Amino acid sequence: MYDGVLGELIEQLGKLPGVGPKSAQRMAFYVLGAPPEDISKFAATLQEVKRVVRFCTICGNVTQSELCRVCADPTRDDSIICVVEEIRDVIVIERTREFKGRYHVLGGAISPIDGVGPDDLRIGELLTRVKQNNVGEVIIATDPNLEGEATATYLARQIGALGVKVTRPASGLPVGGDLEFADEVTLGRAFLGRRPVVAPN
Repeated sequence: MYDGVLGELIEQLGKLPGVGPKSAQRMAFYVLGAPPEDISKFAATLQEVKRVVRFCTICGNVTQSELCRVCADPTRDDSIICVVEEIRDVIVIERTREFKGRYHVLGGAISPIDGVGPDDLRIGELLTRVKQNNVGEVIIATDPNLEGEATATYLARQIGALGVKVTRPASGLPVGGDLEFADEVTLGRAFLGRRPVVAPN
């Protein structure tokens, strides 16, 4: 519908998660009407993010140094690891102020339909951490949907075989929902009431 650079901008904005054609058009026209200095600052920030932000060498969270804030904190409990699918889940759980252990970001969930298997996630790194460190409990906080449950079951089987306690956040999280959309109170109660996971034979 729009030719040239404006059409290209709309196309690129439309590639962002959750942005449809109409939203992309609105954003593009906002850019057209915004002060040049605001757009220059925005563009510079995008480039800076790509340049300096990296992933924590231990848990996979975002950081601007080798270790993220949680992994670098000596007051956190090393004996408990909370496993999440995505980086944004760490932020959601931290807001509850209920969890004082460490994290491990998988980078997704097992989904055969999408071609994502265990080898495509950071599961090997998790198992290595559990084996090499004095870990007493692993909380599997994957999303309570089909993919999240499949991932939790797989992890429970792998980690349970190492003799480590495996738990899952308790009731309070809606089935079929995403962890990032849970409010702090609901998620906090779910963590306080977490339950053991028994992997099927």
